[in-house]
Amino acid sequence: MNRRDVLTLTTALAAAGIAPCAMAAPGSPKDLNALFDVFVNEEFDLSPEGVTSLGLDKGPRAYQKAQLGDRSPAAGLRAQHLNESQLARLEAFDASGLTGLDALNREIVLYGMRQQASAFHQFKYAGGSAGAPYVLNQMGGSAYHDIPDFLDSQHGIETKDDAEAYLSRLAAFPKALDQDGEEARLDRSLGDVAPDFILDATLTQITGLRDTPAVKATLVQSLVRRTKDKAIAGDWEARATKIYVDGVVPALARQAELVRDLRAGATHDAGVWRLPDGDAYYRASVEFWTTTSLSGDEIHKTGLDLVAQLSAAVDEKMKAQGLTQGTVGQRFRAMYDDPRYHYPNDDAGKARLLADLNLKVMAVQARLPQYFGVLPKAKVEIRRIPPYTEAGAPGGYYEEGSLDGSRPGAYYINLRDTAEVPSWTLPTLTYHESIPGHHLQGSIANEAPLPMIRKLSFFSAYIEGWALYAEQLADEMGMYKDDPMGRIGYLHDALFRAVRLVVDSGLHAKRWSREKAIAYYVAQIGDQDASATTEVERYCVWPGQACGYMLGKLAWLKQRGRAQAALGPHFDIRAFHDAGLTSGAVPLDVLPQLIDRYLAARTV
Repeated sequence: MNRRDVLTLTTALAAAGIAPCAMAAPGSPKDLNALFDVFVNEEFDLSPEGVTSLGLDKGPRAYQKAQLGDRSPAAGLRAQHLNESQLARLEAFDASGLTGLDALNREIVLYGMRQQASAFHQFKYAGGSAGAPYVLNQMGGSAYHDIPDFLDSQHGIETKDDAEAYLSRLAAFPKALDQDGEEARLDRSLGDVAPDFILDATLTQITGLRDTPAVKATLVQSLVRRTKDKAIAGDWEARATKIYVDGVVPALARQAELVRDLRAGATHDAGVWRLPDGDAYYRASVEFWTTTSLSGDEIHKTGLDLVAQLSAAVDEKMKAQGLTQGTVGQRFRAMYDDPRYHYPNDDAGKARLLADLNLKVMAVQARLPQYFGVLPKAKVEIRRIPPYTEAGAPGGYYEEGSLDGSRPGAYYINLRDTAEVPSWTLPTLTYHESIPGHHLQGSIANEAPLPMIRKLSFFSAYIEGWALYAEQLADEMGMYKDDPMGRIGYLHDALFRAVRLVVDSGLHAKRWSREKAIAYYVAQIGDQDASATTEVERYCVWPGQACGYMLGKLAWLKQRGRAQAALGPHFDIRAFHDAGLTSGAVPLDVLPQLIDRYLAARTV
């Protein structure tokens, strides 16, 4: 760590009232939580966007609202050093006096830090991270992809200072783009270049941004619209346009040229097996995303078994609706192509689709008290994925609201073509992304009396596993009672997650081509080729991520079955859900410990 890092750390420790030399021994829950607070503040110092996303860019951190984080390779090394420092301090903490949730909190935080440190030491490319090997990709993590939507949807504008901070961030955007380019060049020198088709999709998005005139650019017009709404006087459009034209557009052009250069030397091989120590990289990626040590072969077999089971269940439901011709995949394709299930592919049709989804959220919300003792206070909004990224984006995703509740959670849906989201697919997607899925789980964790560091814990298999479990729970709640096609849609999505296990492990462990993966995907669930291609290319840039959904769901169901067997008629699904959710996200190996604590309390 350099001198600036040491000064930052010392300041953070002093602010928390903790002397650096005292970190090794206190042992009390109060001191552990104080140490956690130090860690959080250290992370916040490096992440202005994260501070804004959480709604904390005010008071002592108001200055960060005018900043973007450093994305350079040097910043990656600082993050590595900080993780190593935090890990050493937490390992040195005397945990002998900790019990219950306090002891569990320490183990969970240690798990994440050790996982990160292991990847840092094993892989020099991708910033020393597992699970996301390409800094420039069509899915996310790149400045070009994330910052425009971040400024539009998360950077709040209530005052003139907020608007000035927006302009400061807009002016910093070109530097962020160039820093991503610096990291991409470094990765290339280490043998890490994305497949040619990934770079093609990335280039399409970048050039689409570059070629958008200021009068239509979200980066400019978001500021214009919101300052007008708040009656904030100023020549905002002219100032933002100058920054955009003079700084942002040339930086996007430089990045587009870099992607073309990378594309010239790229291969068509889809899996990370072709990267330096690629098989180990996939194992580390699976561990990162799933918090399990399953091998690619084990995941592949699990997926194939589930595909067979779920296909049989779908076949039965389809036949009950008179759908008998062709394979399950062919019948799904016929359902996709049936215009009866399509919303008009125009602004009015897309607005009606969003309105219908809001009605579904209201309906399921009314039933929550029967299944949950603890309910979220935060609201959720349903939004369209921005048109400038929808070409490479997935069908839907969730974005957490701010911790203070000032910005609601948001469920984003891809409406590039309504034929890709027929009506029978939409209920399950909505329950997954909003309630009782991601929004409910994330909001309960945010509102729980947990240390901040635990509220920010990211364990994908727990989070995505819950959301997939929530799809089944919605069925159990009766949401498909009078909607047989919607129930088929629910089974389609369960089958979809089983197919993901097969395809992800096929690409990265069994060296499948992109084309073989797409063909298998389409044959099993009948999705349109465009949707299948988007999904498969997602798995190419996030190796292992697609496996967390089904593996996580199986873990939740296993624990529920264990609790039901232990408690028999005394089992209360509300108490089970509360036990699993109010402790925040955990590695899958830790989930049984949460249920152990719940069972011990219920059987005393």
